[in-house]
Amino acid sequence: MPAGLTIRPGRLDDSAAVLDLWTRAASLPSVTDTPDGLARLLAEPGAVLLLAMAGETIAGSVIGAWDGWRGNIYRLAVSPEYRRRGIARALVQEVERELAARGARRFAAVVEGNHPWAVEFWSSIYEREPNQLRYVKNI
Repeated sequence: MPAGLTIRPGRLDDSAAVLDLWTRAASLPSVTDTPDGLARLLAEPGAVLLLAMAGETIAGSVIGAWDGWRGNIYRLAVSPEYRRRGIARALVQEVERELAARGARRFAAVVEGNHPWAVEFWSSIYEREPNQLRYVKNI
């Protein structure tokens, strides 16, 4: 972990700051990016929200979910002023540990393909599965 930073589980009272981080990090918004959406996430036993903290400031976040089949990683986001310091890698390592403790032996990450820095990062630590597409439906 980079010096001066800690990783801790997210809490309900972090919701506004997490949503702000995602905006500043240029994460594509989705219908679940709401305080209620984060509250549902935090109440889910198979899910975890981890935050990288620089003092009282949220420098980064990651969501992990264990569905009984594989560990899924979402919303890896680092605030622009904290990038290139190893925060993303530390968050991924910690969410992998959390999900492995729940039984995950395989991990998949949802990556925003229009962010070259995100694709470069994930390509350095994960393999891209050939011939697979992701489909979504908002309700």
